[in-house]
Amino acid sequence: MRLRRVSDATVAGRALAVTDIAYKIVDAAEWRAAVAEGRYDGAPVDLADGYIHMSTQDQLAETARRHFAGRQELLLLYVDLTRLGDDVVWEPSRGGALFPHLYAPLPVSAVAATRTLNVTDEGEMQVGDPA
Repeated sequence: MRLRRVSDATVAGRALAVTDIAYKIVDAAEWRAAVAEGRYDGAPVDLADGYIHMSTQDQLAETARRHFAGRQELLLLYVDLTRLGDDVVWEPSRGGALFPHLYAPLPVSAVAATRTLNVTDEGEMQVGDPA
């Protein structure tokens, strides 16, 4: 199921519908290794669950607070869902909200942009410069 919104976002000079972009928070060292391989297989929780967890813009702050509070040296990946085809499945999670799940490795080429990210102990996101 693909959800569509009227508003647009611009990432890497390309206008995309907001729901064409999902976000993935990753450890910077894990992402560097993924770039060398050309693909990201997922964090330990992704590997255990059998899919790569991603969030929409509306879900991102809660994801950071719940799962990354107090973490530094993270990256925020802007994932272009239009490059992933049918491997993205929208499934209910917290409170019935639909989350984008990727049932395949994430090709580095599907990441439209990256930004540095730290999450405070209180769970507040501090998005930094492009990485």
